[in-house]
Amino acid sequence: MLGIIVGLAQEARLAERYFPHAKIALSHAHEAGAKRAVASLKEAGVTELLSFGCAGGLDRTLQPGTIQLADYVFVEGKKYPTSPALNTRFGAGQAVIGGGVYHSPIMLDRAVEKAACFTRSQCSTVDMESGLVAQAGLPFAVLRVVCDDAGRDLPPAARDGLREGRIDIAALMGSLIRHPLQIGALISLGRDAAYARRVMERFLQKITS
Repeated sequence: MLGIIVGLAQEARLAERYFPHAKIALSHAHEAGAKRAVASLKEAGVTELLSFGCAGGLDRTLQPGTIQLADYVFVEGKKYPTSPALNTRFGAGQAVIGGGVYHSPIMLDRAVEKAACFTRSQCSTVDMESGLVAQAGLPFAVLRVVCDDAGRDLPPAARDGLREGRIDIAALMGSLIRHPLQIGALISLGRDAAYARRVMERFLQKITS
């Protein structure tokens, strides 16, 4: 039985649509939540795991909308290889990149932080769930889409406006009041993230049809 870990509620809805028989757990976009999500899926009896959703770009050549079916996850200085069988199921051979996913316990919101992680690991992308999935001891795959590129500093609202994996309007508005100059960057990020979700949905339609 497949278990799927996602960070955000909208990612969970997308996974439910295309993997209706899987068990899905939400990390709420933080590492403690990812630990709880993995534990709950293992308790439910899943036998394989998929880390699914958006990722941040670390490789400057990758643009929003790039889909990655990772070859490995880099966490705490160690590489954990993904399952070749699961990679085949989730679209190996399609127009996706491989390479590594860097696990970060916190959101990397500055371009300089992303550059340092890329230098250290040579991973293509970063997220906050895949490391916990990799360490769970079950066969696993990582299917992610780049939502923000490596050269971008995320606007403060990208962090401040999230509560338990969902957009909190009050927190978002508070961030905009405190940092009004971020509005243009936030609009640009939202546009790229929406595009990335559309690309992922088209990809899921292809591999599940």
